[in-house]
Amino acid sequence: MTQHVTIDIWSDVMCPWCVIGYKHLETALASLEGEIDAEIRWLPFELNPDMPPEGEESRAHIARKYGRTPEQAEAGRTMMAERAAAAGFPFDYIGEGDPPPSMLWNTFDAHKLLLWARETAGAQAQTRLKLALFAAHFQQRRKVGERDVLLDIAGEVGLDREDARAALDDPGIADAVRAEERMAWDNNVSGVPAMVIDRKFIVPGAQEPETYVNVLRKVVAKRGG
Repeated sequence: MTQHVTIDIWSDVMCPWCVIGYKHLETALASLEGEIDAEIRWLPFELNPDMPPEGEESRAHIARKYGRTPEQAEAGRTMMAERAAAAGFPFDYIGEGDPPPSMLWNTFDAHKLLLWARETAGAQAQTRLKLALFAAHFQQRRKVGERDVLLDIAGEVGLDREDARAALDDPGIADAVRAEERMAWDNNVSGVPAMVIDRKFIVPGAQEPETYVNVLRKVVAKRGG
């Protein structure tokens, strides 16, 4: 009999390790087909909550925030790109024309849309939106801090654009995002990705598929204990 688990993932759209971790989790769940399946819910975590509306070029941001030299930053980007490609989500630019600068954006509006999608359309629709936002940021280099871009992406995954616009203007949704962000700190989540299985077993960081397989099996086994 297939065992069902819930997996809550605290994550930010700007976080490369979040998409790498998710792709590894996806691989793990595929290998567990017929044994364990999961409902995945995305929870908000802003890596740069003070990011201005105009964004910041990623190399400049890394140098400023972490004190890295341009060479160190480029080496980190290369390593990250290799890991992402190996996980099945290459960061290569797939848009039209020459690639625009790699930017970081404020993601609070993106988190509002993600929460709205989960609450109104369900977990699978939320995951479709999350993956589209990852692709928009890492592969298409779209300005995912801008409302019109976010509304376009929502429409592209089958969500109602006008309902999405109303969600961005809804103070109740903004408050709900802030509440879920506080919940991360209450659960000692200070970095992402952080996956919480069955609302009690936390797996920090982007792990390899084998690690997720082992953890999921242990969680299910504990139910019978």
